[in-house]
Amino acid sequence: MGYTDLREWIRQVDEMGELKVLEGADWNLEIGTLTVLASKGKAGSPALLFDRIKGYPRGYRVLVGLFESLRRSALTTNLPLDTTRDGFIRAWRERLFNRRLIPPVTVKSGPIMENVYEGKDIDMWKFPVPLWHEQDGGRYIGTADAIITRDPEEGWINMGTYRTMVHDRDTIAIWISPGKHGRIHRTKYFEQGKPCPVVACFGGDPLLHMVASRPEPFGSSELDYIGGIKGKPVEVIRGEFTGLPIPAHAEIAVEAEILPNETKLEGPFGEWTGYYASGERLEPVVKVKRLYHRNDPIITGSPPHRPTGRPDECNELIRAAYIRDQLEKAGVPDVKDVASYYHRFLTVVAIRQRYPGHARQAGMIAGQCQAGAYLGRYVVVVDDDIDVSDINDVLWAMCTRVDPVQSVEIIRRAWSGPLDPAIHKDKKGFSSRMIIDACRPYEWLKDFPPAIELSREARQAAVEKWRKELFS
Repeated sequence: MGYTDLREWIRQVDEMGELKVLEGADWNLEIGTLTVLASKGKAGSPALLFDRIKGYPRGYRVLVGLFESLRRSALTTNLPLDTTRDGFIRAWRERLFNRRLIPPVTVKSGPIMENVYEGKDIDMWKFPVPLWHEQDGGRYIGTADAIITRDPEEGWINMGTYRTMVHDRDTIAIWISPGKHGRIHRTKYFEQGKPCPVVACFGGDPLLHMVASRPEPFGSSELDYIGGIKGKPVEVIRGEFTGLPIPAHAEIAVEAEILPNETKLEGPFGEWTGYYASGERLEPVVKVKRLYHRNDPIITGSPPHRPTGRPDECNELIRAAYIRDQLEKAGVPDVKDVASYYHRFLTVVAIRQRYPGHARQAGMIAGQCQAGAYLGRYVVVVDDDIDVSDINDVLWAMCTRVDPVQSVEIIRRAWSGPLDPAIHKDKKGFSSRMIIDACRPYEWLKDFPPAIELSREARQAAVEKWRKELFS
């Protein structure tokens, strides 16, 4: 189908029957509460568009639930709407294997230029920024954002998703976890004693947020990759203050500086782990120099809450595709499937065992490859008769094919971060990984007791015969 901007995306989602418009909600907790209630544990829940938000004019809106259905994820990523889970992963694996890059094109103007403010006219409170969770330390405009920075030494452009809190009319905070590319850029500027220029988009093409939240290789530009996915370049405007690209069809954007010598308390914020693990901390002040927004602007939101554990969520499917791609590029043969659970805490890899140590190799690499290294907890490797997307199947393999003293390895001092709820605040940054070999032992693979299972032929025959009574 294709779309140009967020508004066309919304129109097409509405035509698909997957949009609900809610009027009169309060930015103070009610939008966040409804977001959780509408989606928690439900596959395919609708996108919610909040309008007439308490205290704000009609047309100043908030959109949540971008990727809660596979059809919306397919629309966003330029895939057929009837794409299946396996088809979605295959398409992303193909894109990773044959990476197509189309650099952005600079244009003179675009919808984002409909309203431009500087100096005392900047007001971040003019937007209905939600207070998402009851214990949040402030209102967060950036939960499904795209934060753009440039490496001051090498010149390449990075785009990441980092939470953004509004302090006051022209001051915000952008919290970036250690090791993330935007944090590295910021550090390089600070080491030179300079502020870090930044562009932040708080509403726009959902694909910006989707790709910005993925672990792209260091030195590569997400904007180029988005162009390849869409089959055409992203239109950008060159920011007069920062020189950074601003997506021309964004809803809300700022040009700003992250200051090296001025800090202010940021947080706490309820994160994707389901906890307030990062707490409240002093973070560099971000001074807004120029504010842009479209008429009747739309904030895109993706507020974290307690994870559902569904491996069919868009982010989990893409993460699984990235991990499988990196396993195969590292030389691990016969990887049959990968699933991600609980936002990277649990990864499951299915292989067809080919040699002694194959399962350990797959587990170690899955736990330490780029897509799997940050803040993981468990990697489970199973045989290819296990459905990695069925957690009951995975648990059955763990319960019946694992001898803990023989089947478990621990990786110590692995990459973690401030969000890890299991690590004490004085020891943040490192954690351990458990690699669980839930495969049948290779040395007596042929002698392992046969599993009870239905043959494909028997299954198909029964379904055909009893379809009307049991399967319709």
